[in-house]
Amino acid sequence: MTDSPDLIEITVLDTLDAIAPEDWDACAAPETANGGRPRDPFTTHRFLLALESSRSTGGRSGWTPRHLVARAGGAVIAVMPMYVKAHSQGEYIFDHGWADALERAGGQYYPKLQAAVPFTPATGRRFLTRAGDAAAGIAALTQALVKIAADNGLSSAHVTFCTEAEAIAGEAMGLLRRVTQQYHWLNRGYAGFEDFLADLSSRKRKAIRKERARAQAFGGEIRALTGDQIEPAHWDAVWAFYQDTGGRKWGRPYLTRAAFEAFHATMRDDILLVLAERDGRPVAGALNFIGRDTLYGRYWGCTEDHPFLHFELCYYQAIDWALAQGLARVEAGAQGEHKLARGYLPVATHSLHWIAEPSFRTAVARYLEAERSAVDEEIEVLTGYGPFRRTGSDDQV
Repeated sequence: MTDSPDLIEITVLDTLDAIAPEDWDACAAPETANGGRPRDPFTTHRFLLALESSRSTGGRSGWTPRHLVARAGGAVIAVMPMYVKAHSQGEYIFDHGWADALERAGGQYYPKLQAAVPFTPATGRRFLTRAGDAAAGIAALTQALVKIAADNGLSSAHVTFCTEAEAIAGEAMGLLRRVTQQYHWLNRGYAGFEDFLADLSSRKRKAIRKERARAQAFGGEIRALTGDQIEPAHWDAVWAFYQDTGGRKWGRPYLTRAAFEAFHATMRDDILLVLAERDGRPVAGALNFIGRDTLYGRYWGCTEDHPFLHFELCYYQAIDWALAQGLARVEAGAQGEHKLARGYLPVATHSLHWIAEPSFRTAVARYLEAERSAVDEEIEVLTGYGPFRRTGSDDQV
């Protein structure tokens, strides 16, 4: 156990290949030491390396790897996935307005430093430390993050989709704390989907049953596949779905075709594919990643339009699978108030920010304080509009 960050050596890696997977994962996913599933797969060595090896990050992607590694006595005690960013794409905690404001004032916002999992709006640890080294590791990583940004004349440094505990700790060390929100489904001890429906108001319950019936009548079969059930040919369909959705939402997909090949090679046990097949051919699908207690919905797409099939594959099938596996929650990705009616409630998400220019930092701090109050109020209001029965309601199943 290390008590002082002064005794810690920091190195910066331009590729995950420069550190042994077991050293990285001892910090990123220590719960896997005895063969267990990672709390979330996104900070594991295999996921981040899949992005690099597939050229989804690095090269001209605008995500240049600069990962932090903290060592004490030669042993790795903490790591952080970090990138130099040439834009704000693929982050999902939006700072485009900050960039515009600084550049209108004559400053230069890009490049900036980003501690994050690329293209992945899923909450998880970003200050990755070995057990027993959390305090020293977090302090060392925070100091290194700020020093690297300052020494290289960068406008800012950001830690996105960190845990609430990390956000509070980072704020205590002088970083700016931001609160945003997205929609998660929470398992309240349900025995199955019908048990979940019984927790909803009569009107919402009936609406979901109708949606599921319409979706499942699309003329084919819905299959949930994981591990060795996933075959290389399935990725051809997933790639077609991803290109269609990515092209419409972002202008160009973030992941390359090679990323899906890397996922198949090293991560198919971490993946749930939900495919709608008609005449033996996939016509729609949803890609999920599996954590220790959470199912993470990531990508959806289709080659045929069928009523409510999106909701069935992305939300209801995810709930079905999570219930069958005893998982505590489903995170269905960023944005989307349509998730509210389907049992996904608003929850706070967190990030940390360091701004170099003092007056700009002051302005951002004022904005974040007002934004936090607005987000807290929005979460309260939206939760009140949720589909769940009110306490004391005589709604019948």
